Amino acid sequence: MRLIPPMPLTGPYRAGGVWHCPVHLVRGGTSTGLVLPQSLMPADAAVRDELLRHLLGVPLQGDLPNNRQLTGLGRVTPTSNKVFLVNVEHAESGWRLVSTLAQLAAHTDAIDWRANCGNLTSSLPLWALDVGLLQPEDDGSCRMVIRNTNTGVISEARLQCRPDGQPRCDGMPGVDGAWPAVDLTLLAPAGAKTGRLLPTGAARDEIDGIPVSCVDVAVPMVLIRAADLGKSAEEAPAALAQDTDFMRRLRQLWVAAALRMGLTDADGRLLDEAALARSETLPKVAILAPGRGESQLLVRYFTPQQPHAALAVSGACCIASACLVPGTVANELATGLPALRSAQVIDIVLENPAGLLRARIEAEVGSRGVDILRAVYRRNAQILMRGHVPLTRASSALAGWLARVAAQCQA
Repeated sequence: MRLIPPMPLTGPYRAGGVWHCPVHLVRGGTSTGLVLPQSLMPADAAVRDELLRHLLGVPLQGDLPNNRQLTGLGRVTPTSNKVFLVNVEHAESGWRLVSTLAQLAAHTDAIDWRANCGNLTSSLPLWALDVGLLQPEDDGSCRMVIRNTNTGVISEARLQCRPDGQPRCDGMPGVDGAWPAVDLTLLAPAGAKTGRLLPTGAARDEIDGIPVSCVDVAVPMVLIRAADLGKSAEEAPAALAQDTDFMRRLRQLWVAAALRMGLTDADGRLLDEAALARSETLPKVAILAPGRGESQLLVRYFTPQQPHAALAVSGACCIASACLVPGTVANELATGLPALRSAQVIDIVLENPAGLLRARIEAEVGSRGVDILRAVYRRNAQILMRGHVPLTRASSALAGWLARVAAQCQA
């Protein structure tokens, strides 16, 4: 891995009385968002959050039911309201990237720091290559280790370049065209948020007569049989979103399940019922049905407030891992899976609204049950834009910070 410190910084500048902030707008899988160096971030959390809201077009305070994010780079949906703050650090194996995800929403000024995004993570090696932090090895491969601070998960990323130095491209369901392909391996992803593969201690719990499985691999999830809610897991996401009775029932179930899981906020405080009901990131939810053709499961995934147009990578890794855990809803429904014996690598295919998502899970059976060793997936990524965003309404505190950063960059 050639990861070259220190991180280069293209600084902000002032023109026409307006500060302009440098950004990369990127796509990873089916998510889009910004990548910003941590060194550009104000130490004051309030000023930092103001900067992120300006960049994505989220007003500074209050509930925002009709906000369309016309003034920024966000796109209303949760999958396109993300920012990665990145830095480098020294580890035993050398330099590695440190990522921190900020999840914003269109309808509120709240910023959630509790979850990672597996899709958008696939953009980080391409970004590192673009800014000169990462260089191809002699065999054309670019390898990088990423530590995510939101969850503690360590990932190994690999981007393969052609002889001309350009990244090798690949297609994926839900994305038009072929783009740079990134392979990501999540190391020891079980218990990323709760510390346990099965946060409640059971493979299955019952809530109001509905069996659910609470599983934590890369992200804590609540898994439910679609049929128990009168669904088939073949519905269009828009149809699910418009079924208000279904969405209300789903919310009741995920809130009750999350309380049993003991989910916490960024400061380690237990989340109460009200906080969970409005949560944008935790827990994720999926309704499942038996697979067909080459797929093991049909999946409809929720963020949790909205149905996802495809399937998040972290959620896919969690659902695929749950297929290997006896007694879970996913294990009961999954079709065509071999019984897990000792250590094995198993490919699991999940059908979602965008097509088929393949996850490779390495697991073993030990004295304490199933242990998820690694989860592997492939996404493709793009640099959509590199440039500067004008901050026409920057506060005096934010303007002062940008002026200090600009001066440091010019020194």
